Amino acid sequence: MPELPEVEVVRRGLADHVVGRTIERAEFRGTRVARRHLPGPIDLADRLAGNHVEQARRRGKYLWLVLRTPDGSRQGLIAHLGMSGQLLVEAPDAPAEKHLHAVFDFADDGPQLRFVDQRTFGGMALADLTPEGVPEPVAHIAPDPLEEAYDRAAVVRRMKGKDVAVKRALLDQTLVSGVGNIYADEALWRAQVHGERLCSSLTKPTLARVLEHAREVMLEALGQGGTSFDALYVNVNGASGYFDRSLHAYGQEGRPCDRCGTLIRREAFMNRSSFSCPRCQPRPRARRG
Repeated sequence: MPELPEVEVVRRGLADHVVGRTIERAEFRGTRVARRHLPGPIDLADRLAGNHVEQARRRGKYLWLVLRTPDGSRQGLIAHLGMSGQLLVEAPDAPAEKHLHAVFDFADDGPQLRFVDQRTFGGMALADLTPEGVPEPVAHIAPDPLEEAYDRAAVVRRMKGKDVAVKRALLDQTLVSGVGNIYADEALWRAQVHGERLCSSLTKPTLARVLEHAREVMLEALGQGGTSFDALYVNVNGASGYFDRSLHAYGQEGRPCDRCGTLIRREAFMNRSSFSCPRCQPRPRARRG
């Protein structure tokens, strides 16, 4: 799944190429792309015509366009990228992609915005906005480490009071959003903390260090266009990120740790894989029953 840096790369592309333009026509191909919009794809297309794109915003892994309707009200068009969704800026006469599900034409006759999704887990939906400008279906998601609303000290206090694994807490989008499996492993490697350590057993400075490393690693990934393991993760121009070349833990099983030389291990965690250094990140001692 794309994580915060990958979604932010797409958001910036939308800000450059889509914000400030007016949607003249939207077309949705098939029903899955609009399945979260209950009235269906035809209704969604009709409601988007004439809307002016004011902003491209993101919270964690959630992305949306702030639209001003012809009557002056505002709404949010949420774009769920799923596992393989791509938002691409293309010339109107460019060949249609094989897995093209939505096309947006604009009143200025400039480039189209296209939604391409090979695995069809993504989609689009309209939603009302909260007073803070966040779509109502996203309002339960906590601010992410790159937002002004993010309060690291408050997150540390909440984590400290939880008797759960620190990696599970990092992945809890109601605590802090945007951190997924890749960047959780990288943050824990940098902090030299095993993901199974309980939040309640860690000091507040240690928890703050883990969160700060998560922020730092995501900023570094953002500077390199995100992490792309295959051709599905691209920006609006179709270019892949290259932060995968800078990963120290995630996906590095059997390779020497860049800090101590011990071979990186892979362990099962929450139906996925965790990667860590056995020496730098020792497993917590088993608790006595």
